[in-house]
Amino acid sequence: MRDTPAGDFDYEANGSGYAVRRQPDPRIAAFLHAALGDARTVINVGAGAGSYEPEDRHVVAVEPSATMRAQRPHHLAPALDATAERLPFDEDSFDAAMATITIHQWNDLDAGLRELRRVTRGPIAILTFDGDALQRFWLNEYVPEVIATERVRFPAIDHVVGVLGGAVEVLDVPIPIDCTDGFGEAYYARPEAFLAEDVRAAQSGWVLTDPAAVARGVAHLADDLASGAWDERHGHLRTQPEHIGAVRLVVARQYVGPEPCGGQ
Repeated sequence: MRDTPAGDFDYEANGSGYAVRRQPDPRIAAFLHAALGDARTVINVGAGAGSYEPEDRHVVAVEPSATMRAQRPHHLAPALDATAERLPFDEDSFDAAMATITIHQWNDLDAGLRELRRVTRGPIAILTFDGDALQRFWLNEYVPEVIATERVRFPAIDHVVGVLGGAVEVLDVPIPIDCTDGFGEAYYARPEAFLAEDVRAAQSGWVLTDPAAVARGVAHLADDLASGAWDERHGHLRTQPEHIGAVRLVVARQYVGPEPCGGQ
């Protein structure tokens, strides 16, 4: 267990419930796995408890938090204790790389992206959020402090694209109405979920926000749900099959050129 967190969120202290609430959604997983192409060897950086790791390929997982490594299912190989900024592998060691909902946690984003390029000879698939798009989520009406916290944490998509260099595609990822991965927008149609402390505890933005602001926002949401005010404004979402929100898949293809990091 590390003395200090490897990123801006202390998963040793706050990550014990992630494997329960943050179950990989199979539809998002299919989207992500398709981006890996026909790669047989994959490095998963910031692997957490193993969400979204394809089980039909050889995956090497890297995760700096002992608490998160301990939550990996027994059928997955143990994760290595290392950080994105210093991957202990030679150049071009893997057919592909993946990083799912993790790049906003890295201490040095650019160094981590350069490392992904260095150790990967094929596609890189990064599941992340567009912080600006997150402001359109209805939760911003209740806890703008949480949305503001998250917005400044998520790196600008254009910056990620620029550092990766080469041919990079950015895809909107549809969020299904019954999404099993408990990030914020996963509950776009299930507002009552945010009243549960364990749901909020599995979303780092809530933990990093002033508790008084959180308490005010949750109380406001509870009142609006009880009065029907939430449904008057957003009730149509309860039957909307999927939602295009802030989730993005950044897919970088094999880079050919002398500067594999966009001139960084």
